[in-house]
This record gives sequence, C-alpha cells and structure tokens, in this order.
Amino acid sequence: MLLVRRKLRIETERLTLRPPHHADFNGWTALRRASEPFLAPWEPSWAEDHLSRKAFTNRVYWANRSIANGTAVPLFLYRRDDNALLGAITLDNLRRGPAQAGTLGYWIGQNFARQGYMAEAIGAIVHHAYERLDLSRIEAACLPENVASRGLLERSGFKYEGVAQSYLQINGRWRTHVLYAALRTDRRGRTQVG
Repeated sequence: MLLVRRKLRIETERLTLRPPHHADFNGWTALRRASEPFLAPWEPSWAEDHLSRKAFTNRVYWANRSIANGTAVPLFLYRRDDNALLGAITLDNLRRGPAQAGTLGYWIGQNFARQGYMAEAIGAIVHHAYERLDLSRIEAACLPENVASRGLLERSGFKYEGVAQSYLQINGRWRTHVLYAALRTDRRGRTQVG
C-alpha cells in the first residue's frame, strides 16, 4: 500500500500526527536537546551529529521513503491548540503477507510527558494500523524498569508477552527488553506493572 506523505495526517482530540517536514528542524532540535537527560536512559546512544541539520534532513528523507514504500509510518505529534511539537511515534518494520504486523516506537518531550498525549497518539496509530493498513499485530518493547512506558502500553491495550535478552543497544549497552503486543482480535491482558 503506497501512501502519499502530504495526505498522511491523523487527527485526534488534541493532536495532529503527521510525517516530519524539513521546516520542523528547529522545533525538533530544541525539544530533543531540552529532553536529552529525560530520554537518554531509554534510547540508543545519539550519534555525534544527532541534532545536526544534515541528520534531520536524512530523517525526513527516510520518513518520506518509508511511507511511500509502505515499510514504516513515522509521525510527529503536534498539539492542535498551539502547534507545539510534543514528540514522535513510529510504526516501523511493517511486515506483510501472513504476518501483517509492525513494531511501535515512540518518545515524548519531558515537559509533555504524563499528560495523556502519547496514549492518545498510540490509540490513533493503532486504529490507523488496523483500519487503514490492515495489520493484525502491533509489537512494542521497552526496558523492564521503564514502568511509565509499560503502564502506557498496558493502558493502551497491549498485552505482555515475554522477555527478549539483549534486544537493543540502549544508552550504549545491550539491554534486555520486555515485549508487548496488541492484536486486532484480542485487546485483553494486563500485568500488575505500576
């Protein structure tokens, strides 16, 4: 399924989710820089040029290609009432055929965390994945100690499925992650995390 970047826009009660544009550079850089201590424990180490214009330009080109090729749906979260950039959400590693699955990733700026914005974005992208992309399964992973993210996934209908040893390099180290999934036909299941 090919999607045209300019037409991909998801509206929620408080948010607009849309692909990144070149004009987003200053807002993205400012938000990432201000939130670095908040994000660093949960993310892969940033490359030396992470906040550079060139790296951002490459990110925009990757987003456009991924959407056009149907391999990922990378979206920025903008608050509708003041057009503030809050974070990003990506449905990546889209697999077709018998799998009909994708992997969810997200981040939010420190000043916007724990205000329900990411839950709203996850609900919207999950709905988009099921209704527009015809996916059957959406996977997500996070560090076991990331109680906020685990709780967010569970409140969003994701079910705990297990543990993956040395799953991703986070903050410079191979880290074990807990795995979650949301299934189009099964929205049950919670653990007792936070």
